Amino acid sequence: MTATPPGPVTEAFEAQRDRLRTVAYRILGSHADAEDVVQEAWMRLARQDRATIDNLAGWLTTVVGRISFDLLRSRTARPEAAYGQQRADLVETPTDDPAPDEQAVLADSVGLALLVVLDSLTPSERLAFVLHDMFAVPFGDIGQVLGKSADAAKMIASRARRKVRTADRSEGLGRDHRQVVEAFRAAALGGDFDALLRVLDPNVKLTVDTPAGVVVTLGATKVAARARMFSGEAAHHRPVLINGVPGRMAWRPDGTPLAAIAFTVARGRITDIHIVIDPAKLVSLQRRDPA
Repeated sequence: MTATPPGPVTEAFEAQRDRLRTVAYRILGSHADAEDVVQEAWMRLARQDRATIDNLAGWLTTVVGRISFDLLRSRTARPEAAYGQQRADLVETPTDDPAPDEQAVLADSVGLALLVVLDSLTPSERLAFVLHDMFAVPFGDIGQVLGKSADAAKMIASRARRKVRTADRSEGLGRDHRQVVEAFRAAALGGDFDALLRVLDPNVKLTVDTPAGVVVTLGATKVAARARMFSGEAAHHRPVLINGVPGRMAWRPDGTPLAAIAFTVARGRITDIHIVIDPAKLVSLQRRDPA
């Protein structure tokens, strides 16, 4: 990351950096993208006449929101560009009740789980929901980012809020999700093709991160065929939460991660399976339970 030169403007910006990084991450769901957005915000601030900024925190939040919004729209226009970005920042949490010192990790995992729900929103909805409901940005400022009135921004945020609440009630990340994942595992282990089709959404997407790149398979029939190929390895995984959603992990004898599998479930069927076997993306995961 480019070093920020010293000075009063730098000090003012650095005081805001962590908050801006959090804003960008909640909008984009990627730590790497969030870092890029914050750095771009700094460069824009460096070119800006400080005398024209009445509220630095508000100005920076608006700039970060605008840059993030443009990036979200770019992803929507070119969805294939997002394949390698999805859940690139892995956080693994055991499914057992956490010990007191693990509460903070689980809380972060729950926050990451919300990103799965946010993925179902349009870029405008996601931006309005995150900025207003999570960071209390006024609708007037959100409207400036969206190119709409404050009332229109308020309506967009309200629509996003309803979607999030509906998803939380009907597609919450709880026991039903785990049961669907376990049904998938049992079908894969038993080589039961028909059972796999029953638990997979017709438009399910399988994304596999390998050292050679990302491989994407679309459709229940093709994904079911691939799942049967992985049935042997499935026996050695144990249940965890991957970024707050049900998944499974496998480790080598020395405790280094071998594979991570995350499942997204909607309306009782698996809509997305993300398998990571690329060591570079697994490096942040540590074995918590040697059993």
